[in-house]
Amino acid sequence: MASIDLDKVLDKAWADKSLPEILAAPVAALKGVSERDGELLQEAFGVKTVADLAELKYVRWAQALAALDAAK
Repeated sequence: MASIDLDKVLDKAWADKSLPEILAAPVAALKGVSERDGELLQEAFGVKTVADLAELKYVRWAQALAALDAAK
């Protein structure tokens, strides 16, 4: 089962929210992602929420490539 320290990846305002709330949150809920970054992601890829970002095919492709490299 996967786990993650939410305090390390979320803006403080989102650290106590439920997982469904976090997934529905704007990408700016992620630590280090500004509202402007979120606007740019929406303009470029139609990403509005944390879930949208996780499902973005380009993110999945990049993760798969990195996993292949790590496995060698």
